[in-house]
Amino acid sequence: MTATLDRAFEIAAKRKPRVVFPEMEDPRISEAAARLHADGLAQPVALVELSDHHVDALTTTRAMRSSIAKRLLHRPLMRAAAMVATGEADLMVAGAIAPTRRVIEAASMVIGLEEGIQTPSSYFLMVLLDGQEFVFADCAVNVSPTSQELADIANASAKTAKSLLGRADVALLSFSTGYSGTGEAVEKVREAAEITGFPGPVQADAALDMMTAQKKQAGMNNRANVLVFPDLDAGNIAYKLMVQLAGAKAYGPILQGFRKPICDLSRGATVDEIVAATVLSIAGSNGQ
Repeated sequence: MTATLDRAFEIAAKRKPRVVFPEMEDPRISEAAARLHADGLAQPVALVELSDHHVDALTTTRAMRSSIAKRLLHRPLMRAAAMVATGEADLMVAGAIAPTRRVIEAASMVIGLEEGIQTPSSYFLMVLLDGQEFVFADCAVNVSPTSQELADIANASAKTAKSLLGRADVALLSFSTGYSGTGEAVEKVREAAEITGFPGPVQADAALDMMTAQKKQAGMNNRANVLVFPDLDAGNIAYKLMVQLAGAKAYGPILQGFRKPICDLSRGATVDEIVAATVLSIAGSNGQ
């Protein structure tokens, strides 16, 4: 187990949050829920019957008739999100059966985004063989983010890193550092850097090696532990190369940017991965 996972398990054991699993019919989910309960890491809660409180939660975030809200809330994902919104659960864990877009849809419609964030995103906790840990974002959700969406991803990732890793040194990555390159892709990253105040555009070597950063005048004060990729191509390729060629462990993708914690699982997730993703979501939520 990694240092961050160790801390996440300790945090989960102290908080013992109520976790709703709307896909309990999946044997992996039921086994993971049982293990979380047995190990004192969480209190799994079952889906409750539809109530007026759930309808109010949905009509508050979305301007719609209550009759439409009731129909939507018959869907397990929607009702589980409503349970989190109304305080009947502290966290929703889903995605073993449902695709990511459905999990995000439910969370967006019923719970809504955190103040100051307009774009839901995801991150991977990347752990190298020597114990180094990084937050990689976004590697699973946003295909071609705009500069504002990239800024939202960076801000959400910084908050995640502070909660999980204790510090957030963010680099907005590009094929160019500073003003060495031009083009639409570089300008997008530069605009995101201006919005957030994080260094960018920065090449990967300048983000990770301070001597290189100084030579290239990258504006990095510390070695980055949060790498924000310019698009999904770059992020997805990078994290999978790290796993395949460097033997890194990738925990995630885990959603971020919502008012309350939501955990999206890979549909191929194992029981161990479901447990790990759940406790990381708990630890990264800052006690929300």
